[in-house]
Amino acid sequence: MRRSFFIFMLSFAVFALPVGHKAMAQEVAPEMPEALQALADRGAQSRYLGTKHGMQGWVSIFKGQEQYYYVTPDGKGFVMGLLFDQDGSMATVEQVRALQSKSDDVLDILAIDQEPEESLQALKNKTPDEFAYKSPAERMFADVENSNWVSFGAKDAPVVYSFMDPQCPHCHAFMQDLRAGYIDKGLVQVRMIPVGFTEETLSQAAFLLAAPDSKERWFQYLDGDADAVPAKTTTNTQGVQKNLSLMQAWKFDVTPITVYRGKDGKVKLVRGRAGDMNKVLADLPAS
Repeated sequence: MRRSFFIFMLSFAVFALPVGHKAMAQEVAPEMPEALQALADRGAQSRYLGTKHGMQGWVSIFKGQEQYYYVTPDGKGFVMGLLFDQDGSMATVEQVRALQSKSDDVLDILAIDQEPEESLQALKNKTPDEFAYKSPAERMFADVENSNWVSFGAKDAPVVYSFMDPQCPHCHAFMQDLRAGYIDKGLVQVRMIPVGFTEETLSQAAFLLAAPDSKERWFQYLDGDADAVPAKTTTNTQGVQKNLSLMQAWKFDVTPITVYRGKDGKVKLVRGRAGDMNKVLADLPAS
């Protein structure tokens, strides 16, 4: 069973600065937000990640689970989750790495399945495969690669992965963009990861995974043939359920959502219909 995103993320936060120390370019930790202070009063450990895009970042670990918080610029609210840069890279990961590099203190390893007396090194020796990837982004990309997908395009073309719901209009528009401008020209290979958020679309997504002619049927469906991708209740939905679990684990809450590795080696993420697919194509490594 895969660990959740936040559980894995802590492996990058095992060395952190205590609240009140200087962090990230000598930035002094501000007063802890009330919501985090309430957790701290119950035994949670919180660390300041620094300010990014005008928002103060915090990590809080409570009962073996970590959460990431960003305080709004006016200080009157906060959001919980990951912060991404405009190129799709995980800004939160970079903040955790920066904090890790500046600290001599060891944050208790609370979110990793282990006995209290086990050290991190002992855990690595015990389960080396769990530490094979350099970052949560790499772990996420490995999960995406091993999802259940349908391939569209030339096998030797640069690859992007995209989560799509059969009845999502934005997915339809995005695939139509890709179809004429890129897939048919052999410029990109799209590995569509079918998901379904209703019983009907779940069955349709499962049908796409099972059909031997899924590419042709999907394009017929996009062209208006509703019968090309039927919602057959007899189709096994286990593969689609796995894809949905992957989305939930990585907090992907929209479709389409596209994941790829850029020329710089970094994992990139595009939420929704890509505004300029030419930029994505230019960022893909040559096949």
